[in-house]
Amino acid sequence: MNDSGAVLPWLVVRQDDSGNRYRVGRYATRAEAQEIADSLDDRGHKQLYWVERIGQSVQ
Repeated sequence: MNDSGAVLPWLVVRQDDSGNRYRVGRYATRAEAQEIADSLDDRGHKQLYWVERIGQSVQ
């Protein structure tokens, strides 16, 4: 089955200590994205993780 038509409007974004931002993944629901961001944040690294909706980036 091809899921190219799936709607995945929620992003998890990582920012490293140099200020570089990377998309970690796309998710169908905010809750799913937040769960991933929280689990990555719990690892204790210096990177920041947050959830945003596509088209509503943090500046």
